[in-house]
Amino acid sequence: MFKDKTPNELAQILYSIENASLPDDVLDKVFSKFTGGKDYVLILEDEDLARRVSQKFPSLNIRVAPSNKVHRAIRLQQVEIISKKCGVSPEEYYNIVWQATNVLSRLKVREKAEKRDLYIAQAVNALDDINKTINLFASRVREWYSLHFPELNDIVEDHEDYFKIVSKIGGRNEITKEALEKLGFKEDVIKKIVDAASSSMGAELTSFDLEALRLVSDIGLQLYDARRKLEKYIDEAMYEVAPNIRGIVGSVLGARLISLAGGLEKLARMPASTIQVLGAEKALFRALRFGAKPPKHGVIFQHPYIHKAPKWQRGKIARALAGKLAIAARIDAFTGEYRADELREDLEKRIEEIKTLYAKPPAKPPRPPKKEGHREGHGKKFEKKKFEKGRGERK
Repeated sequence: MFKDKTPNELAQILYSIENASLPDDVLDKVFSKFTGGKDYVLILEDEDLARRVSQKFPSLNIRVAPSNKVHRAIRLQQVEIISKKCGVSPEEYYNIVWQATNVLSRLKVREKAEKRDLYIAQAVNALDDINKTINLFASRVREWYSLHFPELNDIVEDHEDYFKIVSKIGGRNEITKEALEKLGFKEDVIKKIVDAASSSMGAELTSFDLEALRLVSDIGLQLYDARRKLEKYIDEAMYEVAPNIRGIVGSVLGARLISLAGGLEKLARMPASTIQVLGAEKALFRALRFGAKPPKHGVIFQHPYIHKAPKWQRGKIARALAGKLAIAARIDAFTGEYRADELREDLEKRIEEIKTLYAKPPAKPPRPPKKEGHREGHGKKFEKKKFEKGRGERK
């Protein structure tokens, strides 16, 4: 039946069989002959394929039997059967199979690369790189500009605002109330900056030096702009790919969990206990190796539910959050329905229960009693022996 097909067409058919999405013309060619009124029983190995055939031909009697004796016997003789049926030699058959499986492998690799969750994982990794680069540039610009205006470092804590002053205004002599108002600073901050600029102890800054400083500050502002665009992209992509995870922990943290797991489907297959400590692998291995305390949470610590809670409640809240994330990941990966509001409501109820039941920190266990022969007593005994020895020598 397939002797007139090219390797590319055969690969597409094999790919469709694996995904239980065979086209109607292929289904008609293979299964229509069994719909003539006779009581045929068709035995298929793949459950998804059997479901697809049943939908197309409801009258057929189809059973699913993985790895049965008949299929194993056919596999042992499939080269002879197909060669005879299609009129090709075994060598030609193997050559066609080799070409078709090569194309099939490329299709699978392409399908893997086209998954949006992997793009999201790369985007959140790029976001982390941008944050590191921003901090690197900010520390350099602050140290550099502090030679000219050291007082500004303590007044302006936000890196982007600091970049704006250096890039848009320049030297401290150009800093005015009007210029700072254009940049969106508050009145109290403006007064502090203007007063500090008028009495600064920093060195003078030439236009030549300022040009280099502005160059680095402009790059910092561009990085902030790139970060905002990337965060918007991650938010929109997470809305399409993993709306339930996004609804519970937000876009960036959800994307970071997908990245750490290696994909949405891998995250969906993880138990809640693994999701709870994702990102804390080093601490977990250290605990297993040296017997230290295991970590109670990994990257999900970034969620306000956990990092704003008292220390003795964090482990329980992390466990509850990981449980809801496991459910959300499975829904996003396998069904696609939106249940984030329901899951978040259940989570908030559980967190309120934890805060009520464990409002006070647990009592610390009493210290074990000191063992006999501790250091202090040993010292006294040693001094007594030394004195007796000296007294004996004087005799």
